[in-house]
Amino acid sequence: MSSPADARHALVVGASGLVGRHLLLALADAGANVTAAVRSAESGARVHRWLSEHGLARSISIAVVDFETSELLVGDPSAFLTITEIHNCAGSYRFGMTALEARKANVGIVEKLIDFAQHLPRLERVVHVSGYRVGGQDPATIPWPDSHRAAMYEELGAYEASKVESDAIFQALATDRGIPWTIVNPSSVIGDSVTGESDQHIGLSTSIEQLWDGSLGALPGDETTFLPVVTVDYLAAFMAAAAADPAAAGQAYWILDDATPPLADLLTHVGRHIGVKVPRVRLPVNVIARLPRRITKADPETLTFMSADRYPTDSAIEFAERHGLEMPDVRASLERWADHLVARRFGAVATGDRRILDLGGVRTFELGAHRSDRVILPGLPVNADTWADLASRIGARVVDLPGLGLSSGAGVQDWHRWLPAAVGDEAVDIIGHSIGAAAATVAADRLPAQVRSLTLIAPFFLQAPARTATRLRPLTRSYLRHTTPTRLSRHLTGSEASAAALESSVNDLTRRTATRVAEHLALAGSRRWRADLQGALKRFRGPIRIITGSDDPLDPIIADEFGVIPHVELVTVPGAGHHPQLTHGDALVELLAGVEARG
Repeated sequence: MSSPADARHALVVGASGLVGRHLLLALADAGANVTAAVRSAESGARVHRWLSEHGLARSISIAVVDFETSELLVGDPSAFLTITEIHNCAGSYRFGMTALEARKANVGIVEKLIDFAQHLPRLERVVHVSGYRVGGQDPATIPWPDSHRAAMYEELGAYEASKVESDAIFQALATDRGIPWTIVNPSSVIGDSVTGESDQHIGLSTSIEQLWDGSLGALPGDETTFLPVVTVDYLAAFMAAAAADPAAAGQAYWILDDATPPLADLLTHVGRHIGVKVPRVRLPVNVIARLPRRITKADPETLTFMSADRYPTDSAIEFAERHGLEMPDVRASLERWADHLVARRFGAVATGDRRILDLGGVRTFELGAHRSDRVILPGLPVNADTWADLASRIGARVVDLPGLGLSSGAGVQDWHRWLPAAVGDEAVDIIGHSIGAAAATVAADRLPAQVRSLTLIAPFFLQAPARTATRLRPLTRSYLRHTTPTRLSRHLTGSEASAAALESSVNDLTRRTATRVAEHLALAGSRRWRADLQGALKRFRGPIRIITGSDDPLDPIIADEFGVIPHVELVTVPGAGHHPQLTHGDALVELLAGVEARG
């Protein structure tokens, strides 16, 4: 005899999307048998991998969906006869589509889904994701006359109009065929309330990216402009509960956080959190609409979302209270989402373990194996991303120093509070490159019990002083702000081969960090600081390995001095310069792989 949990079989259409993946987790957590409908076997494999990475131990079924056929799902139809609920998360959330593209993506899918649903003998509910600006349409208007459709698509834009039409068509078709339905009308969906995770980069996230890179000249809207948000995990939990609640049949719920700050205040809060300059000027939406797009950088289709409208959320709030669903704190959720966007460079980096941490009060970017006891501190003028491949090969984590890369902070003056947090309470092996070698040495001097070994790569304070030009901060800053990946690659390595690896470093320099890098380069020429660092290194009693390239050697006198210290090992990489991680990665991996064994 089957248990009630075994009897619940949920089909999620659009399962590979942001909402779909989180809904799979929520349904599995609720005990349902789950089938994920995706467009290809490769997409299904990615969904399986994502679910496993997010802690789902049990297996789910994968079905390939084909919206071009009448069967909809590829495979034996009998396999789908046990489906009790369908969640429609499919569609296209994209501005700039033609009317034909938008109708096919959002209206056509609804029509085919209802055709499929009417033949399922055990079906109890179809849950459809509509939208907070488009929900509540009158199904009696279906079918739309051609003239009305043309006018709506012209007025609203293809995306929003297709969602308006699909909302009405869904209700009309489901009701006509006797299919119990529930509609959820979410607002702008942001990342997970705990992790901030999201791979959706449209709408509000675009404004945050413009804040980050300094291209947002003014804040959109006034004190009444309301662009509400909801976290993806809350939405998923709501949908999973609604599908199993008989009282939710025939209901439409507006799911959003009424406590979302007005848009300009929201962007101000996020901008301050991620440590960027926030514009003081505010432009009302009607002014933005009249300005040329080349000035505002605003897609016309997004402007209708910026309004003073409020939405009928009472029924959703009552439902949530009845099911014990608690809306996450909106400001904390926005902060975590923004951190995730920054760590992933707003979608430019799709893979890898990346995060923003608070270390000693400094917002710090870290990539690689979280809590690894092997810590890499990058040098100048590059960032942690230039060490990502090497870190993955040796199981290390890479941390951008304060004020550099994607980390906030002022620079060296933050090290006294930042280094203890970056090192942690357990013993670690620190690998420091260039300016990172200085930070590693300071950490070993101040926290000898936590530092098991030091590996210093191209430690500037043991090499001949840099040219005078690097001490001229205005010139250095100007060069760094206007450099290109190709130019920087030639400058650092003598070749253009590392240009691709330096793209993110150049983005950081040209948009945010050139001034800090110039200050650090000037400080590196300080004789007093160099002497202090040499003295600190001599005081450390743990194993020390110093790695330099043959084209970037130690100062001969210093090499002789440190070469006779028993616990110091000097290693030269033939043909390498100051940045062996860019030019001699394999050789460096081979050397660094031995650090753990020696420690």
